Amino acid sequence: MNWSPHVTVAAVTERDGRFLLVEERIEDGLRINQPAGHLEDGEGLDKAVVRETREETGRVFTPQGLVGVYRWRNRHNAETFLRFAFYGEVSERDPDRDLDPDISRCLWLSPRSLAAQRSRLRSPLVWICIQDYLRGQRYPVEVLGDVV
Repeated sequence: MNWSPHVTVAAVTERDGRFLLVEERIEDGLRINQPAGHLEDGEGLDKAVVRETREETGRVFTPQGLVGVYRWRNRHNAETFLRFAFYGEVSERDPDRDLDPDISRCLWLSPRSLAAQRSRLRSPLVWICIQDYLRGQRYPVEVLGDVV
């Protein structure tokens, strides 16, 4: 059996008590997620989160550290995801940049607003990452080694 997890990155960005999220189209409808996506071959984790955030929000993400590393097994399809959640800041949106076709819109939601929509989250990782961030969980980005 050839098994490997999906390695993903996510950006956790807070501004004035609200978090930057995206509403994206997936096979079972519109879901809410952090700007997030898969690590590409030969790409560093920090570069991946910058790229994914730019593609999904039209904003430049500047990682300041790591919120955490999470393993999640989707009980519906048995796929496993390994998520590296970074925290940081974003620039203003570049109005000339098109968003990924799967992205319906960007949202700034308070934790309370997000909690009211937990059934719409892409995965439980969205909520867990924000809760860990709010609890002050932070790690320096230097904990990640990139050996080439």
